[in-house]
Amino acid sequence: MNPAPDDLPPPEPRWPALLTLVAVGGIDAALPPALSLGPDWLSLVVMLALAAVMLVLHRRDRHRTAQKFGYFISAVTTAFLVFSVGLLIHALLKGSLKPIEMLRSAALLWGVNVLVFALWYWRLDRGGPHVRRQARPEPASFLFPQMTMRPDSAAARDWYPEFFDYLFLSFNTSTAISPTDTAILSRVAKLLVMMQALISLTIVVILAARAVNIL
Repeated sequence: MNPAPDDLPPPEPRWPALLTLVAVGGIDAALPPALSLGPDWLSLVVMLALAAVMLVLHRRDRHRTAQKFGYFISAVTTAFLVFSVGLLIHALLKGSLKPIEMLRSAALLWGVNVLVFALWYWRLDRGGPHVRRQARPEPASFLFPQMTMRPDSAAARDWYPEFFDYLFLSFNTSTAISPTDTAILSRVAKLLVMMQALISLTIVVILAARAVNIL
């Protein structure tokens, strides 16, 4: 039996995702010019503009358009992340960055990797933040521990995943190079987790290589 509209939980807050999007732009702005496109302020301005568009779409209840636009944003930020990691590898091979710049850039890109894929997972799971809490959400992409507990248990009652849960999943994936407490269900989610783990592993290898050269 599906819950009545009055029994549905309150809408999921959007500000964590919007703040994360702005943070991605801020971190990109802190990268050396050799690892970014255009002036250092460009990425932050672009992310602020995209966040503003997302907020307007949400306020106007254009959730389907917001969902598609969110996928577009995630694809663009992922492309820029991969591009910057490629430039970082090139800089390592050419020795064009100072050691401290190399280490700082790798750490910043590792953080961007966590944030970008947290946005992916938050947007993907059960049709996105708007559909996820409706009476008939789409099939789940992730199985969180609370979802395996008895429905009447205190930990599972009235529990719904929010942005922090996807951020935690993304952080674990980048840190352990694999998911930890959350099962990956859909094929698209598995592909994204593989991509995130590969990017994280590449950055860690760069850090290790730079550390060996320093020592």
